[in-house]
Amino acid sequence: MRAFIGAIVAPALLLVLAACGSGGGQTPASDPSAGAATIKVAESDLGPILVDGSGRTLYAFTKDKNQSSNCGDACIAVWPALIAAKTAVAGEGAKAELIGQTKSTQGQQQATYGQWPLYYYVGDMVAGDVNGQGIDDEWFVLAPDGTLVKKTTT
Repeated sequence: MRAFIGAIVAPALLLVLAACGSGGGQTPASDPSAGAATIKVAESDLGPILVDGSGRTLYAFTKDKNQSSNCGDACIAVWPALIAAKTAVAGEGAKAELIGQTKSTQGQQQATYGQWPLYYYVGDMVAGDVNGQGIDDEWFVLAPDGTLVKKTTT
């Protein structure tokens, strides 16, 4: 029975992994922003906040200090880091001088804004969601000037 299940699961897994490959969706190497994420500003119920190029909300963790990530493995499972091969680029409303990089606790290049490494929240399902706002009084969205937005939606 195990051999039968393995014979079915293994090819299916290979198809999934192949579909996740980096083949056709890469940005041309001549593009200076290739491998870089975009950070921009969007309007929300909390006012103007930072989002990625797709409009997904970005968060800061109050336990991170001076561009150092303190979000370990269990934390990253819920709060994935904004990872970019190159320094992120400033989109509409974002300040390029506040954008930088640090190493995540997993050793990858993580985008920063001001002093804050940037994260997503797995509970945000679509662009514009701010479901991570204020969780544990440690996770907050960022304003375009790089300060934490500590208010919540009503």
